[in-house]
Amino acid sequence: MAQKVRAAVFPVAGRGTRFLPATKASPKEMLPIVDKPLIQYAVEEAISAGATKLVFVTGSSKRAIEDHFDTDAELEQALTESGKDELLRSIQDIVPPGVSCIYIRQGKPLGLGHAVLCARPAVGNEPFFVHLADDLIAGSPGCLEQMAAEHSEHNGSVVAVETVPRENTSSYGIVAVDESDRNRVTEIVEKPAPADAPSNSAVVGRYLLAPEIFDKLENIGKGAGGEIQLTDGIAALLDQSPVYAYSFDGVRYDCGSKLGYLQATVAYGLNHPDTGERFREHLKAVLSD
Repeated sequence: MAQKVRAAVFPVAGRGTRFLPATKASPKEMLPIVDKPLIQYAVEEAISAGATKLVFVTGSSKRAIEDHFDTDAELEQALTESGKDELLRSIQDIVPPGVSCIYIRQGKPLGLGHAVLCARPAVGNEPFFVHLADDLIAGSPGCLEQMAAEHSEHNGSVVAVETVPRENTSSYGIVAVDESDRNRVTEIVEKPAPADAPSNSAVVGRYLLAPEIFDKLENIGKGAGGEIQLTDGIAALLDQSPVYAYSFDGVRYDCGSKLGYLQATVAYGLNHPDTGERFREHLKAVLSD
């Protein structure tokens, strides 16, 4: 029987240089999509999937993330006195009772694999989610919840995948799968050139990993870019523990890019109850000019 996934790891130590100067003093994970920062969407998805332990692997410039999930008694008092009950509830319910937040510093930017390895003391010997907040996926149920259901059926690690144009394989980890065995991963390669890619099925920012990945990450050494690559750790795991590629139900927005961020803002703005109708009319007017 598959063990319940209780921990979610959020690697948030990156500097977000593609969004400078906006990210000079504010973490990229705090960029808002309408009225919530990216990291809050990530946390909500993890909690909906059953996570009760939220592990943030942070850097020295990420205090705003800690502050966002902390209690602000002064702000809550001001909203109470102003009778702004709906706004008060919106900041009180970010982290529900029974869910804990743990913050771990990644001292040096040594790659995604190293960031995940930093979370080992908090995760322990149990399966866990890894959620990259700048990959925003709109789906119901959420992508992590879908992956948890997949995990409960076969008790293996799960990576979320989507098909990308072959010319873009050098931007992703790319997998080959055994379609006769529930899309069990047979090969995973970090950012291969299009001619060398085993497929055009790309791993995107959601993982459900067995705890054995930690030993692999400790021993693989540096890979592409001189960093400890999570993809290399998963490749080392394949012979020991099954990993399955999961094509999720939902729409992914690459909010690590300016275009993807704008696309997400438009999509979520159109679906937001406070802005949707008027925003749709505004866009129609702009496009008709």
